[in-house]
Amino acid sequence: MHPDDQIDQESTPETSAARSSEMASSERTSGRHRIPSGRHRRVRNLLGSTSVRVALATGVTCCLGAAGALAATRDTAEAPVPQVAEAVADRALATRGEAASRSLDRSPSPTPPSPTPSASASPKAKPSASPKPKPKKTKTAPARPKPVAGLSQQQMDNAKVIVDVGVDLKVPRQGLVIAVATAMQESTLLNYASGVLPESQDYPHQAIGWDHDSVGLFQQRPSSGWGSVRDLMRPAYAAEAFYQALLEVPGWQEMSLTMAAQAVQISAFPYAYAQHEQRATTVVEALT
Repeated sequence: MHPDDQIDQESTPETSAARSSEMASSERTSGRHRIPSGRHRRVRNLLGSTSVRVALATGVTCCLGAAGALAATRDTAEAPVPQVAEAVADRALATRGEAASRSLDRSPSPTPPSPTPSASASPKAKPSASPKPKPKKTKTAPARPKPVAGLSQQQMDNAKVIVDVGVDLKVPRQGLVIAVATAMQESTLLNYASGVLPESQDYPHQAIGWDHDSVGLFQQRPSSGWGSVRDLMRPAYAAEAFYQALLEVPGWQEMSLTMAAQAVQISAFPYAYAQHEQRATTVVEALT
């Protein structure tokens, strides 16, 4: 049969391919069975376009598969499971302070004030026992001297004033006896006011006399320059006035008691003082 029959061309592709090869080879060798150029070109174009299409289809399919796989992987990586998302959020909150400390701002952060202990937190101080107040020393009045030589308490108190003033003035003991004996004679050791000087009765007194303006323990007269009524009514002042006058008498210590007293008092009865010398001596001894 002739190779160009249609029966042979409708055979299987393998047979056609073989025949084509044979035809090509025979065409190269023999030129009698050469296929026309137009037909050969169409066959070649057909084969080439089919292969290209198959290759393109295969390449596109592979690219689409790879792109789908990549997208799936990217979606899986970008969409973490809920547990991973929560862990990432917690980590972000925990490191927020650390990130702030790494900022470019290097200024020192303010030191938080130290907490001041509250009154309730501080330990309660034990109430200290208040110190007992020291007992105040009350000034007690000096004990009144015990009367001697037949004197009353008032007389003994006045005698003590006379002796104390003489001791302060450093008058010798003999002068103390002369002063007490003179007061015994003049006023019996009582502070007299005068009925002639009503003013004298405005001051503390123990008796009233009428011998002119004579007042006080020594019956000294304000009109004779001994002092004011107010001063002479004070036993301490009257005794000091007597001592000052006695100390001015020249040689009074060599005189008898009565002569020394008379030199001060200028009394109408100069020898009356001698009778009180013994009692006055007893009183001075009791008070010194």
